[in-house]
Amino acid sequence: MALRIAVLVSGTGSLLQALLDAEADHTLNATVVVVGADNDAAQGLGRAEQAGVPTFVHPFVKGGDRAAWDAEFTRQVAAHDVDLVVLAGFMKLVGPAFLGRFGGRTINTHPALLPSFPGMHGPRDALAHGVKITGTTVFEVDAGVDTGRILAQEAVPVLPDDSVESLHERIKVAERALLVRTVNELAHQGDS
Repeated sequence: MALRIAVLVSGTGSLLQALLDAEADHTLNATVVVVGADNDAAQGLGRAEQAGVPTFVHPFVKGGDRAAWDAEFTRQVAAHDVDLVVLAGFMKLVGPAFLGRFGGRTINTHPALLPSFPGMHGPRDALAHGVKITGTTVFEVDAGVDTGRILAQEAVPVLPDDSVESLHERIKVAERALLVRTVNELAHQGDS
């Protein structure tokens, strides 16, 4: 049975598109049943709509009640009876209500080989530290920032002439493929 997944986005939705493409090619043992966003300008919403996937937007208002936002976001995802939540470039931290409902069933990607270079600037930090290898990680979301259990990683070489942008672009290519593989592995684990 294919996993029912919710994908949460904040931006362009290229990770979402990788999942949608794999689903359309019948190479993903999962179905994207809803896409949620924290802002109505997220391009990922258009990708979802083009694929016929229902969407919702629940923005966090600066200075607003974080717990209420988290509870409502949790309610909107839960309404779609999902098995797995994929944070795909989702730039908000989920809170206690969300983790209480979806903890152990929420994954995220990061553009570095965790635990190295957590936070918002993995490729920049890798270049600044002069590493020769960086990469991407898929991990289980917990209450920390990029601290959850590592599920999969893929190395990406750092080239001598790399800029933050060129390195990040190569990482994104690896990240999309790794996410699809990891979702399939999780689906397979659920079948056994």
